[in-house]
Amino acid sequence: MTIWHEHDCKEWHQALDAYNSTIEQQGDERLSNLDSWYHGELRTTLLGRAEPHILLTELEGIAGWKMRRGVWRERNRRLVDSNEPELVIELSRKAFGEVPDLRKPVSTLSQLAGVGPATASAVLAAYSPDIYPFFDEIVATQVPSLGDVAFTAKYYTAYAEAIRGKAAELTAICSHKSWTPHEVDQTLWAVGVRNI
Repeated sequence: MTIWHEHDCKEWHQALDAYNSTIEQQGDERLSNLDSWYHGELRTTLLGRAEPHILLTELEGIAGWKMRRGVWRERNRRLVDSNEPELVIELSRKAFGEVPDLRKPVSTLSQLAGVGPATASAVLAAYSPDIYPFFDEIVATQVPSLGDVAFTAKYYTAYAEAIRGKAAELTAICSHKSWTPHEVDQTLWAVGVRNI
């Protein structure tokens, strides 16, 4: 079940409001802490830097948040941890400089070990949630036009365009709220998890 075709703003608002409780219901204190950090302190930190970038420890936290919300992949965690701290700073600085392009920053971040389109999108959604949705399989399966989920840059582009389109549609019909692509992905994730 999904609310993708629902045009009632109240339904969407209630589903978005359920995101935090859905995180809590996972029963994973580490996930709850990472989610609070990801949606609060991290973005403030990134925007507060003269030249926005992420640190290796922040990339590790983002990857941990992503995997705790979905599927834990220990090999990917170890690969992320193996990145040189200077390279993480350099490539994330470059990627943030490529915003708002949809493809280039994902490609740039994907040069890091253990980082594919999903982790790259998590980095970008933390930095610029008004442009980039987080690429999540639970969300992707609810978008009718996408077909089978593929963790590729091409698929992410189609996913991001669909989520951006939905954010624009909701902003147009819900006059009292401007929706971001990341809020749309949070909403669909909460709905999807509750229906598993």
